Amino acid sequence: MEPIWAVGLMTGTVLDGNIDVALLKTDGERIQTFGTYALMPYADDVRRLLEETLQAARAWNFSGPEPAIFREAEGRITRAQAMAVADLIQQAGLTNCDIGAVGFHGQTVLHRAPTAGRIGATRQLGDGRLMQSILGIPVVYDFRSADVAAGGQGAPLAASYHAALLKSVGNVGDAAILNLGGVGNITWTDGKHQVIAFDTGPANAPINDWMKQHGLGEMDRDGALARQGAVDEARLAALLEHAYMTTPYPKSLDRFSFTASMADGLSPEDGAATLTAFTASAVGKALDLLPARPSRLAVSGGGRHNPVLMEMIRQRAGVEAVNADDLGWRGDAVEAELFAFLAVRRLRGLPISFPTTTGVAEPMTGGRIVR
Repeated sequence: MEPIWAVGLMTGTVLDGNIDVALLKTDGERIQTFGTYALMPYADDVRRLLEETLQAARAWNFSGPEPAIFREAEGRITRAQAMAVADLIQQAGLTNCDIGAVGFHGQTVLHRAPTAGRIGATRQLGDGRLMQSILGIPVVYDFRSADVAAGGQGAPLAASYHAALLKSVGNVGDAAILNLGGVGNITWTDGKHQVIAFDTGPANAPINDWMKQHGLGEMDRDGALARQGAVDEARLAALLEHAYMTTPYPKSLDRFSFTASMADGLSPEDGAATLTAFTASAVGKALDLLPARPSRLAVSGGGRHNPVLMEMIRQRAGVEAVNADDLGWRGDAVEAELFAFLAVRRLRGLPISFPTTTGVAEPMTGGRIVR
C-alpha cells in the first residue's frame, strides 16, 4: 500500500481542555511525513461538561444503564473534534478528498483492567458515524473495545507507532519511549520482533488534580510548586509497595487508579513534590520489568515540559530522559499521530495490539470503520 494522509485525534484523560490533532503520511508500518499539528481548545462549556461526565462515569462504574450525560457529551465532543479536523486540513492546504482516514480515539471516561476470572471494560465517548457524516472521510474509532472483549487490557495501544518511531532513528534495544499524559506508558522493542508496552503508573493526572484541589491552577507549570517542596520519603516508600509496581506486564491503569489523595495531609508544596517523585519512581520500577533495562528514554506527552519531573526521572529511575523533540519528533503530537497511524493499520487489517502489549492471545486489529 502506498502511504496516505491520515488525521489522528486525541484528548487525554488529564483533561487539559484541548484537542490534539495531527496529520501523518504513512502506510501503517513506516512514517513517511509528519504533517501539520495543532492543539485546539474545547469551548469552556464543553470542558465543564467533560468534567461532569467523568464524575458520572466513576459513579456508574460499569453497573446499570449508562448515565444520560454520556449521550450529550458524545455529540458535543464529536462535533468539536470534527471541526478541529476540518480546520487542520485547511491549515495544511489540503482538502477532505486528500485524506484517507481519520483516527478518532474519543474521550476515555472509564477503563477497568481485566482480573482473574473477569474480562475488563472500557468506554470511550465518540460517535464515528456522526464524524464521518460531517467530514465525508472514512473514520476509524472505538479502538479499544475489541481488545478488551478478547481478554486484553485495552491499553496501551501505542506500541506499533512507538516502535516505528524508534526504528526511524535507528535507536532500538537500548532505548524506550515514555509517554507522560494523565497516565504514564512505556514502549520497548528489541528492533526485531519483540515489542513490549504497558502503563508505568500515574503521570500528570494526580499532580494536576492536586493543584486544582488547592486552587493553584490547572497544573504545576514547570514543576514550580514541587521544586519548593520536600518529598515525603517515608510516604513515597510506602506508595511504591503498591502491588501494581511489581505486577508483570501486560497491565493497564485507569486515570483514577492512583489519585491526588496519595498526598493528603501534606502541604501543597510537599504534596506536589511527593506526587511528582512517585510518578518518576514508578517509571524506574517499570524499567526493572523489561527484558533489558534501557539507558535512555525518549519522553513525549505533557509531562516532558515539567523540568522537575524530568530531573526526578533521571535521578530516581536511573535513566537518561530525553525530550522527544530533541530526536526530531513532536512530543506534543505523538498521541494524536498514533491514532492516525492506527487508523491506517486498521484499514490494512494490520494488528494494533499484541500479547506483549495488552495480553491478548494473539496479535489482533481493532477499531470500527465508517466509510
